[in-house]
Amino acid sequence: MSSQLKDKVFEALEEVIDPELGIDIVNLGLIYEVNIEEDKAQIVMTMTSMGCPLAGQIMAGVKASILENVEEIKTVNVDIVWSPPWTKERMSRYAQLALGVHI
Repeated sequence: MSSQLKDKVFEALEEVIDPELGIDIVNLGLIYEVNIEEDKAQIVMTMTSMGCPLAGQIMAGVKASILENVEEIKTVNVDIVWSPPWTKERMSRYAQLALGVHI
């Protein structure tokens, strides 16, 4: 897998905004893995909480953003995992500052 292609996928993921928090899912630390094999992307991610009411909307946004912005990718699969659990420590410095989180 080329690092350039993986970078393009991450750029597309940065366009997916968590509607509740107003920050993209990459800076929130919700993306655990990006695996690319030929023209397929496998995204392993989590949500900020198990009962996240917007999980379906965020997953649809992940698929749409990658398919629209990364022409080499034809199929996107999203796996939601709960282990390891998401914590505020996973957020980037940008997200921490934007949300006023002190760690």
